[in-house]
Amino acid sequence: MALPALLILAGALAAVEYQSHRRTVQGRRYRTPEGEAKLALRPSQWMPGHVSVTPQPGAIMACHVFGVVEHTGIWLGEGAIAELHGSGLVRAVSLERFLAKRSGNTLFCLCDHRHQPLADPDVAERAAQALFTYRDYHLTDNNCHRFVWHCLSGDEQRIASFGALNRLLADHYRTHLYWDPVCAVQAGVGASPRA
Repeated sequence: MALPALLILAGALAAVEYQSHRRTVQGRRYRTPEGEAKLALRPSQWMPGHVSVTPQPGAIMACHVFGVVEHTGIWLGEGAIAELHGSGLVRAVSLERFLAKRSGNTLFCLCDHRHQPLADPDVAERAAQALFTYRDYHLTDNNCHRFVWHCLSGDEQRIASFGALNRLLADHYRTHLYWDPVCAVQAGVGASPRA
């Protein structure tokens, strides 16, 4: 009987530590970032943040998949996101469809420390040109992260995880990365905003 109580206590302590860490990072966010560019704040379904952003064409988007991994895509504008589906089809989907059958109901946009989306219209154009093409999908070798990186850099590179994608993104943008929640109404869709 003592073991379940210890596990609950350990979980509660981990949750308090997680909250404390996110608050500390958010508090430091508005200062000019120092040190090597890196992922400063991961997307969090539990504590998404208090500032919602409006994505711009070419912004990199993410959501959670069953609380285990993240799914990424490219914001095309007008409520559409280019994604590599598990079938291998590159398709444009709505914000609602991007989140459907996944664990979270929050869409995140890659931003700098001032809540400005890191976006490039050329990235949106490359993603749009890839629509309705097929890629040989593989969970770790040819996945949504690789598609996003290809749209951004033009390089075909194996990217096995969300963490690996973020290391490449930090080097590319040369800044600390923050995943901010998207305000659905401002993004051009009918859902209500989430803070």
